[in-house]
Amino acid sequence: MAEKKNKYSVLLPTYNEKDNLPLIVWLIVKYFTESKYDFEIIVIDDGSPDGTLEVAKQLEKIYGKDKIVLRPREKKLGLGTAYIHGMKHATGNFIVIMDADLSHHPKFIPEFIKKQKEGDYDVVSGTRYSGDGGVYGWDIKRKVVSRTANYITQILLRPGASDVTGSFRLYKKEILEKLINACVSKGYVFQMEMIVRATQFGCRIGEVPISFVDRVYGTSKLGGSEIFYFLKGLLYLFATT
Repeated sequence: MAEKKNKYSVLLPTYNEKDNLPLIVWLIVKYFTESKYDFEIIVIDDGSPDGTLEVAKQLEKIYGKDKIVLRPREKKLGLGTAYIHGMKHATGNFIVIMDADLSHHPKFIPEFIKKQKEGDYDVVSGTRYSGDGGVYGWDIKRKVVSRTANYITQILLRPGASDVTGSFRLYKKEILEKLINACVSKGYVFQMEMIVRATQFGCRIGEVPISFVDRVYGTSKLGGSEIFYFLKGLLYLFATT
């Protein structure tokens, strides 16, 4: 049965995702349509030189401006500001954040929505480290870095979620706005601070096990500097929360 009052705005920040964007959009449309939930996809492209925006414009023609909302920016300005920019144009009362590189499968979105309704959760987070969740396509170094970062965070911050560095989540819109306004971190540590702040503010957090698959096209944007800033951010949060 269709949900009448809720609408879900999917924020898709993109940078050089021309090959991935058509498929991720098709999958999002497919699973929302099959589940009969009202939705829109907001594409925030940060001046991709590979033609991502041109691809997004073609998708807008295919699916309609009510479903594909283009809100590009001139250059890369950070993930947090991309979410703020997207939320300004979101008409949904729930926000889905996810990567556009196909590492997050939209088939889990209906499960997020079901979970949120079960407990009236403020945040539903996809987890790679609980239940039948998992990671596929990463080399051993990447797995060790992620697992170690997650483990240290659990010990120091007790965030109330099993996967603190994931970026596939469903938020109540007003909660996401509050969290972003409170966050000071950038890059890899940003998602961690979001979930830590949510716990700090007393938000109800639910989890859904997900399968994370390494990007199909393009290259990962995680580098040594991101790991350094993660550790720096972790110590900051430990001192301030």
